Amino acid sequence: MSHKIALITGGSRGLGKNAALKLAAKGVDIILTWRSKEQEAQEVVEQINALGAHGVALQLDTGNSKTFSAFASEVEKQLKAVWQRDTFDYLLNNAGTALHEDFATTSEEQFDEMVNVHFKGPFFLTQKLLPLMVNGGRILNVSSGLARFSVPGSSAYASVKGAMEVLTRYQAKELGARGITANVLAPGAIETDFSGGMVRDNPQVNAFVASMTALGRPGLPDDIGDAVALLLSDESGWINGQRIEASGGMAL
Repeated sequence: MSHKIALITGGSRGLGKNAALKLAAKGVDIILTWRSKEQEAQEVVEQINALGAHGVALQLDTGNSKTFSAFASEVEKQLKAVWQRDTFDYLLNNAGTALHEDFATTSEEQFDEMVNVHFKGPFFLTQKLLPLMVNGGRILNVSSGLARFSVPGSSAYASVKGAMEVLTRYQAKELGARGITANVLAPGAIETDFSGGMVRDNPQVNAFVASMTALGRPGLPDDIGDAVALLLSDESGWINGQRIEASGGMAL
C-alpha cells in the first residue's frame, strides 16, 4: 500500500519538524518547506528517511504569495518524480513567525508581515495547492491559544490567527463536496525556539505559563506533534470545521 503524503510548511524546525517526525513514524511521507535554513531541513529529511518514510525539502517563503505558483509546480514535479503520483493527502499550514508588540506601538510593517505570513500566505497557498490535493484529503491550519485568551503584546499575531480560524470553517464548508476536511489546531505556549525560545528559556515566562495551565506545565513539541498525528490519522476523518486547542488547559 502506498504511503499517504503530508505537505508541511515550516517543517525544518520547531513544531513543524516534530509533526513531520511523528507522522513519518506512522508511515506518512513528508514534503516539508524551509525558508532560510536548508541544512536544518535536509537533516530533518534524513531523520524522516531513517524512520522508514520518505522526505523531500523545498524552499518556500509563505509571506510571499507571488512565489506560490512556482512552488505548486515544484510540488507537482516532486510528486511525479518521487512518488509517481499527481496528488498529496494532507496539508499542514504550520509556518509562522512571532511578534511581541503592544497594540499602541505595532507598526504597519509588522502588521503586514503578520497578515502575509499567517493569513494571506496560507489562504492563497492552500488555494494554489487544491488541484494537487486528493479528494478526501485534509487541511490542518495552525492557530494559537492567543486567539481565545488575551495576553498583552499579541494583538496583531492573535488577530490573524483568529482570521485563520474563521477561514478554516469556510474551507470545510466549501471543500466538503470533494471530501476534504479542514480543521484548525491551536497550541498553547510551547517550549521551542519560537519567540526566541521565550517559554523554554525564560524561567519567569515558563512559571507564568505553568501557573495558568490546568496540567501545571508549558507544552512540549511532542504534545503538538502528537496532536497533529492524531488529527491526520484515519480515525479522525469525521472531525471537520473544528478548532482543537492543545494547551493542557490554559486559562480555563
